[in-house]
Amino acid sequence: MNSEERDCECALPQAETSPAGGYDRIQEESDIENTEASRMKRAAAKHLIERYYHQLTEGCGNDSCSNAWCSSSRGSHRLDNNAAAVKALELYKINAKLCDPHPSKKGTTMNHCVRDDFKDVNYLTEEKVYEILHICGEKEDYSPLIRVIGRVFSSAEGLVQSFRRSKPPTKEELKSLQSKDEDKDEDEEEAAACSAAAMEEDSPGSSSRLDGAASGDNDVGKLGPDEVSVDIDAVRRVYQRLLSNGNIETAFLNALVYLSPNVECDLTYHNVYSRDPNYLNLFVVVMENSNLHSPDYLEIALPQFCRAMSKLPLPALAKLARLWSHYSAEQIHRIMETFQQLITYKVVSNEFNSRNLVNDDDAVVAATKCLKIVYYANVMGGEVDTEHNEEEDEEPIPESSELTLQELLGEERRNKKGPRVDPLETELTIRTSDSRRPLIPFEEFVNEPLNEVLEMDKDYTFFKVETENKFSFMTCPFILNAVTKNLGLYYDNRIRMYSERRITVLYSLVQGQQLNPYLRLKVRRDHIIDDALVRLEMIAMENPADLKKQLYVEFEGEQGVDEGGVSKEFFQLVVEEIFNPDIGMFAYDERTKMFWFNPSSFENEGQFTLIGIVLGLAIYNNCILDVHFPMVVYRKLMGKKGTFRDLADSNPVLYQSLKELSEYEGSVEEDMMITFQISQTDLFGNPLMYDLRENGDQIPVTNENRKEFVAQYAEYMLNKSVEKQFKAFRRGFHMVTNESPLKYLFRPEEIELLICGSRNLDFQALEETTEYDGGYSRDSRIIKEFWETLHSFAEEQKRLFLQFTTGTDRAPVGGCLPSAAHISHSHHVGNMQRANVFNCVYI
Repeated sequence: MNSEERDCECALPQAETSPAGGYDRIQEESDIENTEASRMKRAAAKHLIERYYHQLTEGCGNDSCSNAWCSSSRGSHRLDNNAAAVKALELYKINAKLCDPHPSKKGTTMNHCVRDDFKDVNYLTEEKVYEILHICGEKEDYSPLIRVIGRVFSSAEGLVQSFRRSKPPTKEELKSLQSKDEDKDEDEEEAAACSAAAMEEDSPGSSSRLDGAASGDNDVGKLGPDEVSVDIDAVRRVYQRLLSNGNIETAFLNALVYLSPNVECDLTYHNVYSRDPNYLNLFVVVMENSNLHSPDYLEIALPQFCRAMSKLPLPALAKLARLWSHYSAEQIHRIMETFQQLITYKVVSNEFNSRNLVNDDDAVVAATKCLKIVYYANVMGGEVDTEHNEEEDEEPIPESSELTLQELLGEERRNKKGPRVDPLETELTIRTSDSRRPLIPFEEFVNEPLNEVLEMDKDYTFFKVETENKFSFMTCPFILNAVTKNLGLYYDNRIRMYSERRITVLYSLVQGQQLNPYLRLKVRRDHIIDDALVRLEMIAMENPADLKKQLYVEFEGEQGVDEGGVSKEFFQLVVEEIFNPDIGMFAYDERTKMFWFNPSSFENEGQFTLIGIVLGLAIYNNCILDVHFPMVVYRKLMGKKGTFRDLADSNPVLYQSLKELSEYEGSVEEDMMITFQISQTDLFGNPLMYDLRENGDQIPVTNENRKEFVAQYAEYMLNKSVEKQFKAFRRGFHMVTNESPLKYLFRPEEIELLICGSRNLDFQALEETTEYDGGYSRDSRIIKEFWETLHSFAEEQKRLFLQFTTGTDRAPVGGCLPSAAHISHSHHVGNMQRANVFNCVYI
């Protein structure tokens, strides 16, 4: 082969003309083209070196060959494999003659340039793909490449060994490169080194290609907890080159259909991951296919692959989540959309109902389990705060003095340790509440079509029973919207109320005395706080389980049946009084329109415990309250401490001042002259001094220690100064919700939605779902006039109407839950009955 032929083989395809888009875009496309060109040059160089190697070891097959560097020549000397590899490098450097294969040799030769089956290729590297692609391109026949992809991508073993990270060159390879012409292209030298290593693997004295690939990179112990041995960038480049060809994409599709059942079997019955953690590579490689969400994959291939992935053991799921957490937001979004697309496709293409549950669809369930991996990767990849955690209460919440239903039946009580925690969350040592800002918004993970077909009563049953045969979507709450989760919480609360009634009845039979199956509060309007506090404190001390009974409130001296309205009025009156600035328990900020704990309050801890119980009871009894806390309160209820970032909405003026201090470019010590001593104003306007550090008044704030000052200032304002008050408040809240799945299902912002309701009002939907009794109907004249008047109100008037009838201008989560609005005659004497307009309205 002369030099012209050699130049022809190494020639690179012409780059397409860049469209007009500015110098930067042209430069970027040029860089990409240069990278592709460099890669193609490496592949071509490797291909030529291998041809020299086979010419030295096998010859061209022509007995009359006169090429001194061909083993078919009579004057040639036989070389061993190592010597042939070194000589092949030298021949490549000097552009030595390269023989064409003799016709008698074409059918049996191992020469890589003429073979068209590549049957010895059991795994792939980026260079090998480009080599085959180059050969196929010359022949304009891509069937060999399609066969190789089909063989490798349908084999778990082959795919696990493919696209491994490149091993560093050995000392011998480096010496060989250094002795050559240093003017040669650096990329060609790299290709030469890789080719030499590959040829040694091909030699009879060495192990097979597959074993050789495995031996170099199988030491998983050297990998970090979020690292894999596969070269992800190389995989992405290969997909980018190959997926543009429709025939090649079909090969990926068919291979995945064949691969998935075998992988599922390996993981289910053979415990393959514990024997070879590199098995995770195949999931990484497959998930880099950017076409997985296309319709061709959704029918068979992707559902089967999701079922296989869902069988991964917990450590593998955690490692995959850690790996994906390093991906960009766009890459996470692509993977998330792949699973979401499958779930949506299966939901809309099937008719799910109470008899045909979506919980029984294997594809939907498997895709949801896979989506959980992406969800935690999204949390870990964003901004997280895993440090500032609230300490648990020193004193445990007293348990009920009564026998439980299980104990009465001779069984141990379940869930004594409180609400469940997701195993993957435990494995990753991270919680959803640790997230400050995820890579992509949490709302992206909610699948609305699934929420529409989910039978929540059945799903809740599966959630409580915890059997392996039935999957509950409540175990993956990220995919459920707030309305669906609230319905699940409602079922949990109602069943717990019913259970407490049964326990009371059985306990009464055992003790021989009549007990109240409900939580009854009898209060006086003029002394509502005192009466409620005394009664609830007694219940909390004697039998806190009574707080989980259904609430019935009675105002002394007034007749009325509590069907939800009286309880709602009770909550409203308690909130109005306890948040009254004159009481001094909470300070009101006119700028933020929010309340905060008063650090110098004279009220005892019992008062703060009461308001915590009230918030818990409101959630437990499905009532919304007109309370206005900053988000940090709900984060603290979920176990997180307040930090500097939480000052942004709780105290924006202070936040801005501290932010300016952190970013000040001058000398903080000389220009601001502040120390580690801060002042606050008590209830009477008197200044109170507090040292953030010992002898803080003598420690100036400098450019070096200002971050510490900011952190300690926020720590004091949000945590230390209100520690006593908040602990009592949280304790009261947990008395009611400690066994509830509340923390498991909801994020802090959703807890606020549960307590305070939504500002989105739909009075048209309210009218359509309203029920009537007491002689009224939809066609009654007074009813028609009522709705006409209500719909004519401006938005502010509608909110005032809600404020008057329900005590708040917000709607419960999900609107009409659990039943539609109800209009009837009032049972109340002397005062207008206030009730939840989305539950019961009395007129």
